[in-house]
Amino acid sequence: MKPSAAFGIQVDMPEGAGASPFHEGEQRVQERMGVRDAIEPFARRVVRPFLTEQHQQFYGAQPFLVLAARDERGRPWATIVAGDPGFATSPEPGRLAIGAQPALGDALDGALADGADVGVLGLEFATRRRNRVNGRIAASENGGLELAVEQSFGNCPQYIHEREWTRAEPARPPKRTEHDALVAAHVAAIEGADTFFIASGHRGEGESTSFGMDASHRGGEPGFVQVLGDREIVFPDYAGNDHYNTIGNLVLDPRVGLLFVDFEAGSLLQLTGTARVDFEPDAAAQVRFPGARRMVSIDVERVISLEAALPLRFGATAGSVRSLRLVARQAESADVTSFVFASRDGGPLPGHRAGQHLPIELRLADGTRVSRTYSLSGAPSERHYRISVKRHEQGLASRLLHDHVEIGAILDARAPAGDFVIREGDRPVVLVSAGVGVTPMVSMAHELVDGGDPRPLWFVHGVRDAAHRPLAGEVEALAARAPNLQVHTRASRPRRGDEGHDDCGRVDAALLERLVPGLDADFYLCGPPGFLADVIGGLEDAGVPDERIHQEAF
Repeated sequence: MKPSAAFGIQVDMPEGAGASPFHEGEQRVQERMGVRDAIEPFARRVVRPFLTEQHQQFYGAQPFLVLAARDERGRPWATIVAGDPGFATSPEPGRLAIGAQPALGDALDGALADGADVGVLGLEFATRRRNRVNGRIAASENGGLELAVEQSFGNCPQYIHEREWTRAEPARPPKRTEHDALVAAHVAAIEGADTFFIASGHRGEGESTSFGMDASHRGGEPGFVQVLGDREIVFPDYAGNDHYNTIGNLVLDPRVGLLFVDFEAGSLLQLTGTARVDFEPDAAAQVRFPGARRMVSIDVERVISLEAALPLRFGATAGSVRSLRLVARQAESADVTSFVFASRDGGPLPGHRAGQHLPIELRLADGTRVSRTYSLSGAPSERHYRISVKRHEQGLASRLLHDHVEIGAILDARAPAGDFVIREGDRPVVLVSAGVGVTPMVSMAHELVDGGDPRPLWFVHGVRDAAHRPLAGEVEALAARAPNLQVHTRASRPRRGDEGHDDCGRVDAALLERLVPGLDADFYLCGPPGFLADVIGGLEDAGVPDERIHQEAF
């Protein structure tokens, strides 16, 4: 073992390549943020050295990919490559073939040579799905490249603005300008952006799949990136998936690249420079950027602008479905409350599938907008939307909903989205959750029972105690009218006199193996990372194929 003492914290680092999906910098930040013990076992299960069949299909359907790599001087840059859907394919799980190269004059034009580290981000704006692949170029020829996959994993949909794309002819060659500082046009593009992409990386001594480049997405309301001078910008870093890939890279190698896209004109603005991470933003920063966990400042060193470089155009950010009116709120447990919304004008709402989430916008007292997505917990057959939200002391949006949003309040929302939905088939269905992860499962149970689905159905939920069993009565009512539905509740820390649970402990694969004959079923899981890691790992060890395990983290 070798010690690391960044931030005054000692981290025991396992020796040997591939011991962890995270390198030293990522582990340091995870320790500092108090998530190290939970995220490691989870990531070992979901960060894979190959593309799953689902992700192979995902990349084959995309019209563009974001790439992160370094130029000949070692500076990181982010860019976009594009083509007709199918220009990227995965002929085998360990390979990703991309039939395009950066545009002429791009910061990475000519830099993607064999052996180079590349980070890839696949992002589907319309559905808000995204997946990341890190690896090295195995071959670059015939106007494309092939990536040997070293890591692949999905990301949460928070802060992604929905957009629709259309085909366009790029400028040939695109007009290119280069500066060593920001000019007025750059400032306007940056401060008007609601999205940018960031390239970072780290390669330590020896070999490890945790080394390499990362391409990541950042989103917020226009103005969430601020220009402080002609060589400095700053942006907030919000809560994410707790991997801390970008921040962990920057701790060890502060070189960074940023990409801003003019989605309507197809133009690219590329920056490279050096980052500084403020882990303890002051009160002024918290006022300017509500909910920010960290602040990142960039000292800009080089700027490249390419006009009309993309063969794609994206429509303006999708507007709200309509304004929603809060018509009811109901305490479901000690810390979970349901919020029921109807359309503001009383008209019908767009339908949704069980398991999908609702993107909503909240307004703070100073007018600042905060966007969040919450799983829909109600029956898809209902004429309203229901979300059931746990109050977190550090949660800006959850505290606002619980403490200040009253019946009659008007919120903006976009269409329900997400692909965590029940698949058709003949196998039994097992819904497995912990804590507030129960919310999409209740909606799924409604969909199956209300639709008369004849498949055997198990509803397995882990709670702390009787005071923390949201929506329990609703699930029991479903079971009372559906003979194919079996409910099992396990309490991890029951209090004396508690009722309503079947046994004690944590939900795990051993419990599922006892309940479900032969584990011959499709499993749908939602809960915190540690719970998912334990259950998914146990199911895989018991021989359940990956394609029968579906998950949603929160």
